[in-house]
Amino acid sequence: MRVIGLMSGTSADGVDAALVEWPPGEAARPFRLLAQREDPFPAELQQRIHALAAGRSAPGAALRELAALDVALGERFAEAAAAVAHDAGVPLDRVDAIASHGQTVAHHPELRATLQIGDPSLIAERTGVTTVADFRPRDVAAGGEGAPLAPFFHFAAFADADESRLVLNLGGIANVTWLPAGARADDVIAFDVGPANALIDGVVQSASRGAERMDVDGRRALRGTVDAALLAELLDDDFLRASPPKSTGRERYGLAEAEALVARWRDRPVDDLVATLLAFSAQAVGQACRDHLGGARVARVLVGGGGARNPAFLRALRAAVAGAAVEVFDRHGVPAGAAEAIAFALLGRNALLGLPNHLPRTTGARGERVLGEIVPGRRGLKFGS
Repeated sequence: MRVIGLMSGTSADGVDAALVEWPPGEAARPFRLLAQREDPFPAELQQRIHALAAGRSAPGAALRELAALDVALGERFAEAAAAVAHDAGVPLDRVDAIASHGQTVAHHPELRATLQIGDPSLIAERTGVTTVADFRPRDVAAGGEGAPLAPFFHFAAFADADESRLVLNLGGIANVTWLPAGARADDVIAFDVGPANALIDGVVQSASRGAERMDVDGRRALRGTVDAALLAELLDDDFLRASPPKSTGRERYGLAEAEALVARWRDRPVDDLVATLLAFSAQAVGQACRDHLGGARVARVLVGGGGARNPAFLRALRAAVAGAAVEVFDRHGVPAGAAEAIAFALLGRNALLGLPNHLPRTTGARGERVLGEIVPGRRGLKFGS
């Protein structure tokens, strides 16, 4: 079955697309990645998403902006799906489904609420392909956090019979999946750790007044000096101490928090603040390993997401998770930048087959469910070619 996975994460910097061919039946391996691409969002669109998520829409205009972005992102997702199919040389009518995570603009599991936008009906209409979306709400409705969901793929792709591995995704938020050697599904532990790039990106954008969107290649962090006092303050965090399952997002580590840090920093070098925030993110991962893995030894850390391209992040992780080999996903057959898109392609494949597509232990859901809402394409729910 050929499925396009679409992912736009908490950084809201663009959409990742992957066209994957899955084996028949329930097996996830061996799968074949036919094409992948990353389509960046214009700075203005990213700013609108961040402003909506931060509750900064103009008075009385929030619902209008929510509806407008739902459509604008649906168009972007549809374009990305068509483009990745074109890259693979596969006509859209030979694609069985599109699985879209959507763009999270609110995530409040304590209220049993999560909201992703990017209208799946528009995606199905523009492409003619059956579209699966809204994966998180069913998990939340079943008592879960609605996140993290990618561990379902991590378990399928990276579990090893002889080696204990920590899978680490460094997007806007850092999340980990613990795969003990020989793990079964019920042995997997996964949770959001805290911020990865969200605060760093926000600080760089705020301090540069929008001229920069991120710390490219970790250059600022590598130039900067960690402030020990601020680092200790950041690590004294209730979310870091909370036991899994747990999830978070920009409602806790977002634009407002980044701007407050910049305001406090005043005339001190911004590079020092960036270096401190990167150290915070890396040490939070190390702390999570010590606090939430039952004292188990981590043999290998597999790193994906945007942070996998940041040499400063990788260096800090080697120090934070002492004794573990730190490697990017690519060395294990999964391109780091495409991993989450591939993950949602698998979730969409399972939804169409009526198979469970999450790990209830990692989200806190009451039991296995089939996540996702399906919008039929022009062929209805027929698939296979």
